[in-house]
Amino acid sequence: MKIAILSRNPKLHSTVRLVEAARARGHRARVLDPLRCYMRIAPGKFAMRYKGRALANYDAVVPRIGASITFYGTAVLRQFEMSGVFTPNSSDAILRARDKLRCLQLLARENIGMPATVFGDNPDDTADLLAMLGDPPHVIKLNEGAQGQGVLLAEKQAVSQSVIEAFRGLYATFLVQEFIREAKGADIRCFVVGGKVVAAMRRQAKDGEFRSNLHRGGSATATQLNASEIDIALRAARTMGLNIAGVDLLRSRRGPLVLEVNSSPGLEGIEASTGIDIAGAIVEYLERRVRRRKSDNGK
Repeated sequence: MKIAILSRNPKLHSTVRLVEAARARGHRARVLDPLRCYMRIAPGKFAMRYKGRALANYDAVVPRIGASITFYGTAVLRQFEMSGVFTPNSSDAILRARDKLRCLQLLARENIGMPATVFGDNPDDTADLLAMLGDPPHVIKLNEGAQGQGVLLAEKQAVSQSVIEAFRGLYATFLVQEFIREAKGADIRCFVVGGKVVAAMRRQAKDGEFRSNLHRGGSATATQLNASEIDIALRAARTMGLNIAGVDLLRSRRGPLVLEVNSSPGLEGIEASTGIDIAGAIVEYLERRVRRRKSDNGK
């Protein structure tokens, strides 16, 4: 196969691992900076170039699109899709998952467990909005934050109101969630590839921190999932339309709750903590899907 990996930095661990896994299986893999891809759109014709040369004859494209370039990155991915190139995560699926509010609305429609969440715009409604959620602590999140950025814990009602006012003053889009105290600063990252949970790790926040992200100093260990956790992780990924996903869960008294569905989950922490070759599992999935497409097309 000829595989394109959309990534701004070819030296990032996840990008390097995907290239290694592809080449180890005899495939050609090329890292493309999505911001250097440009396109021509005409009736029935979808041309794309990269640094002056045409991009053609790719069998698969793996998007590793950061939040800061979501609009342009998904436009580039869509151009590959329009040209008939297979991608495990479509541009529309990435856009669904990247918008935290939309993601939660879709999960709620499918009766998938998650922390209670409120969202509103007008400052006059803040008190009633928080009343709909319940007593603090409250978790306040920017709608498009990543790696724990823009996530705050408000222990008191007055603090919640102050943070909300500050975010509104910055014209930021945010949502407010209940705090799941019994999770004790831990969450579970489930890595889904092709409708299977191939690995899972438990992330624990460092002392004095409630965010368990590894980028925030959290620690990670391999963990075993129960049937309910596997089911909810797969349902969440399927609801978003993602074939590669990192589904973050909290263990609560009422069962597993989905915190977030990540369309570009990192490989470093979970491969290191579990010892599982996730990059290889991704490439094997690409092989199966591309082979099936070629068989269906009679090639």
